[in-house]
Amino acid sequence: MATDWLGSIVSINCGESLGVYQGRVSAVDQVSQTISLTRPFHNGVKCLVPEVTFRAGDITELKILEIPGPEDSRPCGELQQTELGIPGVGCQVGPSQNGTGKMLKKPMCSSAPQNIPRRTDMKSQDIIISPQQQCSKSYMDRHVETLTQSKGFRRRHNSWSSSSRHPNQVTPKKSGLKNGQMKSKDDECFGDDIDEIPDTDFDFEGNLALFDKAAVFEEIETYERRSGTRSRGTPSEKPARYRHDENILESEPIVYRRIVVPQNANKEFCTDSGLVVPSVSYELHKKLLSVAEKHGLTLERRLEMTGVCASQMALSLLGGPNRLNPKNVHQRPTVALLCGPHVKGAQGISCGRHLSNHDVHVILFLPNFVKMLESITNELNLFSKTQGQQVSSVKDLPDTPVDLVINCLDCHENAFLRDQPWYKAVVDWANQNRAPVLSIDPPISEMEQGIDAKWSLALGLPLPLGERAGRVYLCDIGIPQKVFQEVGINYHSPFGCKFVIPLHST
Repeated sequence: MATDWLGSIVSINCGESLGVYQGRVSAVDQVSQTISLTRPFHNGVKCLVPEVTFRAGDITELKILEIPGPEDSRPCGELQQTELGIPGVGCQVGPSQNGTGKMLKKPMCSSAPQNIPRRTDMKSQDIIISPQQQCSKSYMDRHVETLTQSKGFRRRHNSWSSSSRHPNQVTPKKSGLKNGQMKSKDDECFGDDIDEIPDTDFDFEGNLALFDKAAVFEEIETYERRSGTRSRGTPSEKPARYRHDENILESEPIVYRRIVVPQNANKEFCTDSGLVVPSVSYELHKKLLSVAEKHGLTLERRLEMTGVCASQMALSLLGGPNRLNPKNVHQRPTVALLCGPHVKGAQGISCGRHLSNHDVHVILFLPNFVKMLESITNELNLFSKTQGQQVSSVKDLPDTPVDLVINCLDCHENAFLRDQPWYKAVVDWANQNRAPVLSIDPPISEMEQGIDAKWSLALGLPLPLGERAGRVYLCDIGIPQKVFQEVGINYHSPFGCKFVIPLHST
């Protein structure tokens, strides 16, 4: 009866030295006590030889994986010594008589006839050996898992099962598999039908518009405020970073309004650091300069300080070190300096002298007058010692655009100068020239300013300048703090480490 088990799929454990073999039983020799497997697998890897033969002494454990023929109700004892003729080899059984669930080695279970029910009668798809010695379901699951760990054997086992399984047989459960087989990863990724692919492109903008990012973050922040916790996905607050000139510990709160004028300012400005700088009227500004001159800040000092600050700002507007360096001697910047016969014009001449000392080509326009102010005469004498060019006619001004135009034509007192022919001619030339314009200490009224400026430089404290003044800068001309207090201004310097700072309208 050993031939009845030919074609069965078995697993033979030969111990740690030889390992585990799986295959289909091709021959059983009762005389020589051997069993042969065709198309064998050794530890999950297909063997190179087509058939392997085992002696009974080498077999430690034998497991029947599938019985192919209709003779399914063969006794378990017949699979051991009587049928296979291999003594000491048996199947795994359930709990023994003493209650332990051990596997019986040599010798194995009794050779008494035991019934194996047909698989069509099994409802739970578990293989049952006998009522007395049942092979546990957990053992069968572990048994199938051990078998399916070999990928090559699983594919071969599926082909055998489809060709040799009895019509009434039921496949045992395989843990971790769906419908008895695992779906290929390629099928999961590329198995969709090509007809199901939509013809239209995905609307990224439309779907992105459906996501209200602000509302989501507001909901997250509301939840965090209520619960006092922070979600993992939300960005954490960055720690404060300090510059090298900032103190980590603040001894007192910051006061941004450090300058207070006696009357309400018509316009207020603020610095880059947030300090408030109020504007003052022309009368108060004139009084401030008069008191400073009485205390020793003479007109000559003020002209020199104004010329230095204005030239520094002009050099920065011309490009600074990128433009003024020894490699660019062939690209000397050209500045047209337009001055009138008053103190504002003297300030411009002082600025032109400093620019010429810094290798800037300066063209100074000053109309001819029979009598000049002493301050203008002194500044012209110094300017004549430089390489700057002085002209008195509009025709001598360059026809091509210059790099910068500095406007010092207007003043607060001499409004009649705007009616002079030379003034109108110079204003027309400046407006037709496409160069940017810097105005030094421009007047308050926009009607008195015939040239639109891109930048304006105020002295000490700014005047309420209009829109035609452009962007306002403030320069420090060296007025002491107590001089401000003397005219009723509570003053703290907003300049910090600079002499020229930008102002922003509030």
